[in-house]
Amino acid sequence: MTPNQPLRILGLDPGLRRTGWGVVTIDGMRLGHVAHGVIAPKETLPFAERLLFLFEEISQVIAAHRPDEAAVEETFVNVNASSTLKLGHARAACLIAPARAGLSVAEYAPTVVKKAVVGTGGADKAQVGFMIRRLLPTAGDTTSDAADALAVAIAHAHARKTRTIRGAA
Repeated sequence: MTPNQPLRILGLDPGLRRTGWGVVTIDGMRLGHVAHGVIAPKETLPFAERLLFLFEEISQVIAAHRPDEAAVEETFVNVNASSTLKLGHARAACLIAPARAGLSVAEYAPTVVKKAVVGTGGADKAQVGFMIRRLLPTAGDTTSDAADALAVAIAHAHARKTRTIRGAA
């Protein structure tokens, strides 16, 4: 990042079936939309190959959009331990790909992400999607996975501003 260039943040919403990604810029108080999408490995692939697909696709997103930092949503614990463990594996791919690219990677709980975007940690997916459309009008309609990923990036942008303000005080 050069001094006069906006900071680019990659947000990731991990999932083994669908991993949402979104890239935003932050320039002072201005938030901008760069790109977003969903990575969906074929469900017929063996587990290890699905994880590799996630890793490689995230790496391609990083190469294409050149973010400066990344943020990943933390896993919530399911009733089904096996599902939680598999989601943890998908999260690992989402953490390792940006780290391998040399990016700093932050992690945020789902309630923190929702609070940053909607104002309440108990917001539902429709509320998050609504606020993403308001905060990033150029993003247009997004899937819930991509909207969640953009929300993670926005939460990171807010957290960075808070740290900067506290550090200056």
